[in-house]
Amino acid sequence: MTAAHRPRRSALYMPASNARAIEKAKTLACDVVILDLEDAVAPEAKVEARKLAVEAVRAGGFGAREVVIRVNGRDTPWGAADLGAAAAAGADAVLVPKVASPEDLAHYAAPLVGKTRLWAMIETCQAVFALDALAQAAADARNDVWVIGTNDLVKEMRCRARADRAPLVAALSLAVMAAHAHGVAILDGVYNDIPDQEGLKAECEQGADLGMDGKSLIHPSHLETANRAFSPTEQAVAWARTVAAAFAAPENAGKNVLKVEGKMVERLHLAEAERLIAISEAIAALQE
Repeated sequence: MTAAHRPRRSALYMPASNARAIEKAKTLACDVVILDLEDAVAPEAKVEARKLAVEAVRAGGFGAREVVIRVNGRDTPWGAADLGAAAAAGADAVLVPKVASPEDLAHYAAPLVGKTRLWAMIETCQAVFALDALAQAAADARNDVWVIGTNDLVKEMRCRARADRAPLVAALSLAVMAAHAHGVAILDGVYNDIPDQEGLKAECEQGADLGMDGKSLIHPSHLETANRAFSPTEQAVAWARTVAAAFAAPENAGKNVLKVEGKMVERLHLAEAERLIAISEAIAALQE
């Protein structure tokens, strides 16, 4: 499984202050576990949460799931210690909040060693106006993934939190374009209304339509819906295999445009077909 095709359909936040929640995460059908030291942890519990997160990462047991530690920001009393501890823990990634400039990325990436990568929250108006610069700086900063912080973005914009997210669509689309232009994966923001499965489904479908690679989540009951929405459908995979087979046929060697089952298909469609096949195979491997 390559990093580019790694499934990140569901990234579940778990409060790092809750040892039972961390253990439960090891049994859940999420692609990513995010041990949260920031929003989910009260100030008086942050030091202990940091210790529990590091211990959990070092103990392992998460299987094929990516394990990420979300730290407090560099401008908080806990930020520096969080970053140092998370960098040394050996997590798959460290998720950092309110990134707004390439300098922020460089600061957070500096202590990272070994396999640990940098994930960045895109959740401020300033970040939206720096999307291309952030994406261009991502490779040098070990930054593989962006996570949209829709709640913070709504707060900064002072917009209405509508069900259709109309005020956010421009920012979400620009973030997807910048991320994918530079090979960065991007995850949609959380859905706040935990019991509303229909609303969650609609928002997941919207995120997938926009080009998001998956969704960050705040409750295990949201996993099945997110995993389904961000998985290629059987029909899409079957068509991808048909397209790949057509271009692989000896008689089509060197051709850039084909007619496949009555449809015009270009080599740009082959690249997308190969991506879908790789992701489908990676999902099947995770499920095994």
